[in-house]
Amino acid sequence: MANSTPLVESVSSARQSPLWWADVDLTKPDRPPLLTDLAVDVAIVGGGFSGLWSAYYLKKHDPKLEIAILEAGFVGFGASGRNGGWCSSLFPASWSKLASRSSESSALTMARLMRETVDVVGRFATEHQLDIDWQKGGTVLVAHDQLQLERAREHVESEHQWGNDAMRLLSSGELQKVCHTRGLGATFDPSCAVIQPAKLVAGLARIVENMGVRIFEKTRVNELLPKQGSTATAVVGGLAVRAPVILRATESYSSLLPKAKREIVPVYSLMIATEPLSKESWQNIGLTDRTTFADYGNLVIYGQRTADDRIAFGGRGAPYHFGSSISAKHDQDLTVHRSLATTLGHWFPDVMKSRVEYRWGGPVGIPRDWSAAVRYDQQTGLGSVGGYVGDGVGTSNLAGRTFADLVVGNNSELTAMPWVNQPLHKWEVEPFRWLGVNAAITAVQAADWFESRTGRDAPWAPVLSKLTGD
Repeated sequence: MANSTPLVESVSSARQSPLWWADVDLTKPDRPPLLTDLAVDVAIVGGGFSGLWSAYYLKKHDPKLEIAILEAGFVGFGASGRNGGWCSSLFPASWSKLASRSSESSALTMARLMRETVDVVGRFATEHQLDIDWQKGGTVLVAHDQLQLERAREHVESEHQWGNDAMRLLSSGELQKVCHTRGLGATFDPSCAVIQPAKLVAGLARIVENMGVRIFEKTRVNELLPKQGSTATAVVGGLAVRAPVILRATESYSSLLPKAKREIVPVYSLMIATEPLSKESWQNIGLTDRTTFADYGNLVIYGQRTADDRIAFGGRGAPYHFGSSISAKHDQDLTVHRSLATTLGHWFPDVMKSRVEYRWGGPVGIPRDWSAAVRYDQQTGLGSVGGYVGDGVGTSNLAGRTFADLVVGNNSELTAMPWVNQPLHKWEVEPFRWLGVNAAITAVQAADWFESRTGRDAPWAPVLSKLTGD
């Protein structure tokens, strides 16, 4: 195997399951499925962060609300239990894009709310005594070459324009104080924390159950029907759940619902986790404050130092599967997992002699305009939250607060934000969707190859920007 190291060689024998699930058995307690028709005030489809946060804030508004969560697998089965553990202020669309939809003032407020949301989640964990391995060490984005360094400078200027004055440019020497990796410089943003996501989703589920929310697992919703009379309907096999308000909080799994199939595409993001590394290795790596790390390449990568001194590292690169297919077999791609191990070794050469102990993956939801949204139509009784493009740990909290305000009629700062009730853009029909998405993935990978060898922007980069709507 070319460029083989113990790190890369160990990938094939790594445990094929999320690292986070080793600490937390998300299948416990074994919650029952729905067995009879049900009538409630609010039905929520999806037992991940979005659905749980929405239930929590609805109950905070009105403790008397009868709320049921309908989950096809188990709580945290999807992205909420598989992600990279970044509780960040990242939002999939640019602030300038949001401003063009509303106003500069609204976009500035949205950017501030996203930064504040990081601390909202941290305070929630403290208030409820949840040990979620929280540490707010910020995030560092590394510039590996001159082209990426220019992107870093532009990024800092843009963030300052949108109110994030705390973001700063690091010199190569300053970067080394954060993490010991090759780079001409970097940016540092303090508005990011690391968490163990399975601990948060499990704890949040316990909290809402203690508030009186009922959670039904192994309960797959087949269809959502708008109001007839006073209630909308969630169809579960031969059963019906009726409620004046039904929220779809299913992120990439929304593509499994016939009427939502073209609203979002599931694109797989894969991860690896090393064995716990020695103190000597960490002296050579840095990340003392568990600062999250990524770079200014075109293909998304992301990493964190876990509380038990592993590196959890992930990225895109897996193909989109025809027909928006979601399957457990797509969680594993040995070629992509080995590529992640190779990339991690380039970042931190000291890790090359270590082993990968876990490898896993899961789909992230990408809307056609690459912009997350919160929607609620009082006339139909149907709402939806999501479209996070992988930035959902923090954003889902803000979405839950916003949806709760919309339902109870609280005209707040949150409900005036530019992501509320934005027009829906649908993806192309197959096979054009498959051709377009996979062409974009290939183009992103090719752009990194071209730029690393020429020091120039890939000529097709403007086309990629158009695909994401920016």
